[in-house]
Amino acid sequence: MSNALEAVGIETRDLLDVPAPADCAIEKGDGLRNFRPLLDHIRLLREKVLHSLTAGSVPLVLGGEHTLAVAGISAGLQHFQGDLAVLWIDAHADVNTPGSSTSGNVHGMPVAALWGLPSEVEGAEDQDWQSLLEVLGTPRLRPELTAWYALRDVDPAERPRLTSLAVTMNDIDRRGVDATVHQVHQWLQASGARNLWVSFDVDCLDPILAPGTGTAVRGGLTYREAHLCAEILHECLSGSDCSYRLAGLDIVETNPLVDSHNETAKMGVEWVASLFGKTILGKR
Repeated sequence: MSNALEAVGIETRDLLDVPAPADCAIEKGDGLRNFRPLLDHIRLLREKVLHSLTAGSVPLVLGGEHTLAVAGISAGLQHFQGDLAVLWIDAHADVNTPGSSTSGNVHGMPVAALWGLPSEVEGAEDQDWQSLLEVLGTPRLRPELTAWYALRDVDPAERPRLTSLAVTMNDIDRRGVDATVHQVHQWLQASGARNLWVSFDVDCLDPILAPGTGTAVRGGLTYREAHLCAEILHECLSGSDCSYRLAGLDIVETNPLVDSHNETAKMGVEWVASLFGKTILGKR
């Protein structure tokens, strides 16, 4: 990743991995699945991202399941005092609560946690949820400053919660990448937010391009669609009239254990390079 960014003139500094908790064995209990090791990891990652933001850097978080995004985004919300919009590029909306989730997987709940939604359950699961919200702190992410792109697998309970901008693959098929990304740009301009966090889940891509994820859904973005999306976002961010800046970025849901010849990781690196200005004829 560092080589790809430095090739387009971006200085990088590796803050190294967040160490896994000493006891990260799979938990079996009444609370949220594997919650304690996850909470410890989020707490440590949040501290690292906040340090990066305080130093004036743009954090780039690379990781596994999408729950990790709550660490960086909550740090951004604290640093920018709530002045932060989020673009969630993902096949899934990830706005379930423990009560609405059919799988019980926390990686389907990060947006709901960032909003501070109630758990909709009682007992140990609610206690775990409250512990997560406490670690994330305040201010919360505002639903009206949350947008989704490339959705194609949204649970029934999530649909009424998508009250701001939600661009589905159907929209992209009908109207194209150019029109839909510019729709996101116009939404951001109108939102009044001055800082943007992009959270990119590799399962937004077609599984042919990104086999190394545990949450693959057929019918995602093609290679060219994904890179055009990143290139247009870069153009929007670089425009003289752009009212917001890129404050942070996640690349998540990569799982080397199920990847094929490191294709998913390569795709993530190439996508980030496009977001930071790489084109066929060089940097813009």
